[in-house]
Amino acid sequence: MELREKVDQVPAQPGVYLFQDGGGKIIYVGKARALRNRVKSYFLESRTQDAKTGSLVREIANLHYIVVDNEREALALENNLIKQHKPKFNVLLRDDKTYPYIRYTAFEKYPRVYVTRRLNKDGSIYFGPYFPASLAYRLVHLIHKHFLVPSCTVDLDRTHPRPCLQYYIHRCLGPCARLVADNRYAEAARDVRLFLEGRRSDLSRSLTERMELASTEERFEEAAGYRDLLRTLGEMEERQKIAAAEGDDTDVLGWYAEPPQVAVNLFHLRGGRVVDKRDFYWEDLDQFDPLEFLPSLLKQLYLEAAYLPRFIHTPIDFDERPLLEEVLTDSAHHRVEILSPQRGKKHAFLELVEKNAKFSFIQRFRVLKPSAKSMAEALEAALGLPEPPTRIESFDISHIQGSDTVASMVVWENGKMKKSDYRKFIIRGHEMPEGPEKAEGLFRDDFASMREAVERRYRRLQEDGKPLPSLILIDGGIGQLHAAAQALEKLEIINQPVASIAKKEEILYVLGRENEPCVLDRHSPVLHVIQQIRDETHRFAVTFHRQRRSNQRIRTSLVEIPGVGERTAQKLLRRFGSVARLRQMTIEELSAELPRAQAQRVFDGLRSELSSEN
Repeated sequence: MELREKVDQVPAQPGVYLFQDGGGKIIYVGKARALRNRVKSYFLESRTQDAKTGSLVREIANLHYIVVDNEREALALENNLIKQHKPKFNVLLRDDKTYPYIRYTAFEKYPRVYVTRRLNKDGSIYFGPYFPASLAYRLVHLIHKHFLVPSCTVDLDRTHPRPCLQYYIHRCLGPCARLVADNRYAEAARDVRLFLEGRRSDLSRSLTERMELASTEERFEEAAGYRDLLRTLGEMEERQKIAAAEGDDTDVLGWYAEPPQVAVNLFHLRGGRVVDKRDFYWEDLDQFDPLEFLPSLLKQLYLEAAYLPRFIHTPIDFDERPLLEEVLTDSAHHRVEILSPQRGKKHAFLELVEKNAKFSFIQRFRVLKPSAKSMAEALEAALGLPEPPTRIESFDISHIQGSDTVASMVVWENGKMKKSDYRKFIIRGHEMPEGPEKAEGLFRDDFASMREAVERRYRRLQEDGKPLPSLILIDGGIGQLHAAAQALEKLEIINQPVASIAKKEEILYVLGRENEPCVLDRHSPVLHVIQQIRDETHRFAVTFHRQRRSNQRIRTSLVEIPGVGERTAQKLLRRFGSVARLRQMTIEELSAELPRAQAQRVFDGLRSELSSEN
């Protein structure tokens, strides 16, 4: 059936339409109150003169449609299909920030809590997303401090000889070393679950009962612990009441566009205060139509959001606003209004957001270097670190077919490379296999070399009593990441942030969340910083490896001369710089540095070596 005939047969009912190209790929998804009228409008001559519509129509080879009962259902279905197919002619949400969840590992004998940005069907219970992002980390910190349930990556299925530092500073019950009874840990884990589920009254009642029982049985220290936890919960309730009374929750959205590039800023006000900001970027919106762009963005942002504010402020009004307000109100169970303030404080704040969007545009597309503080905060958010990193130590391995293996460590501190703290490691801990197993052994060699370098570095820091870095970065994939983790575990260093970056895919893996690789946008400043550190580590390792091989060859040619030892060879090289320079010297010049007989042997040896080469 011809495309025009299919268009004529589209029903005049609410629904969603999908355009396909010649390869059967979905290239556009739209919704309509009357499908036939909307679909036919694309093929009118007046519409095809528009650049974007004309490009779309030229690629349409087939169409499908789904009829629904009303426009509200069409709105939800359109949003789901756009997320599923990611059509190239739709405005697709590209978020530089995903908000974190708290993962409660209910499937483990000793449940733990982690901050994560991905949800997996692994038997865990996920709470969130938390907003602002720092809230998730603050809550987990509170859980460590008051409930003593950890976030470590230690294997709790086996018994360890002793617990980590977290136990000694009273932020963990010590299940790894079996220092807590199973029923006591289960009780703490239940309390954490009640806390995260928001059942504060049930938790308070349970804690009160346990406090009174402990006091009756004269377990006063335990009773005091329950009392302090009850006070903390009470203070949290009061702070939340105060914040709720200070103002309404509002999201304010503004943009700056120089097609095909667009930057959007979304400010979140909670309790009348700005608590966070999100940035969105597009590079390929050749035809930027605000009346199409804004509703597409709002639908993808809010239709499946876990929490909806009471007000959303936007620069312009649009046709779908009443329908979207109605759908969001039903979802939120409170009134949600989408407004376009024209005067007063609200309009002034909207203009401020638009100014910030312009600054974000310049920073992203005109390569304005971000500050060290903002970069550290971006690294914290992207990698899920407990705090903004001030010092990153990065490792790489270099060798040729397993020979002369060396490792390098470079340091990034407060936004720049700190060359005075660079370190080199000569790897001596293992031999490479020969023959057909050599290629496979090469990978084992890399892992063992990484373990040796990391262990030597942080054993030395332990002996000197120096602090660990904010982040350890490994050049490589999951194998190298695990090799570094094994070295740290051997040193009983636990909860140290470690990440690796795979060379080809530029994928970041974070220790403890390997099944949630971090894939950053290729224009992301965070990725650029990680790549800069990785490339500098690789350069430093390769340079050291070349120097070492070169020095070995030079030293060998001298020490093979009878009567010339290692110390004499080093003395001559320090004095004259190279073997080539020594070959040009006369016997009298050599005699000025060496005894006459030894100088003669060096002179004759270098001449005979030169003759054999010729």
